Amino acid sequence: MSNLNRQILHWEKDIGRKKVESGSEKLKKINRDIQVDTIYHVISNENVLSMVTGYDLIVDALDNMATRYILNKAAVDLDIPFFHGAVHGFEGRAMTILPGVSACLRCMYKGTVDKEKFPVIGVAPAMIGIIQATEVIKYILGIGRLLTDRMLIYDGLNMSFSEFTVTRNLQCDHCGSKGSLS
Repeated sequence: MSNLNRQILHWEKDIGRKKVESGSEKLKKINRDIQVDTIYHVISNENVLSMVTGYDLIVDALDNMATRYILNKAAVDLDIPFFHGAVHGFEGRAMTILPGVSACLRCMYKGTVDKEKFPVIGVAPAMIGIIQATEVIKYILGIGRLLTDRMLIYDGLNMSFSEFTVTRNLQCDHCGSKGSLS
């Protein structure tokens, strides 16, 4: 577990275990009445639709852009709200994607996929996770202003937040025209 410094559901004693197992175990200890569905598969173009079909929303807590693009495309194709969060070092960012309504990840990130793993300080994912959880709660309750068409940036080095507008690209290969998953 190379990222143990930013895992609140996984401890040293869990090294060698699957995260879906140790995470599920801890969540059930917090609330024994919840149902935790675990999926232990690498997300790919071939399996993503079967993995997310039937869910009401998707929360992105991934560590690479290639898989985020796959999940983004599936969310757009299936019209599932997608709550994006990403971290790098002391920085984090969050954005909410409502398919057919707001810009998606591909509208914003047009470049190639960086396959390099990013170093991350533990507080950045916690901060972004809190923002994502708040977005999900607001969405479910239908209250407040969601982070649609806006990217919120957390800068842990300067303890500041900034925001920029993201415009939906009607020519986007994910959300501009309903192409096939590729």
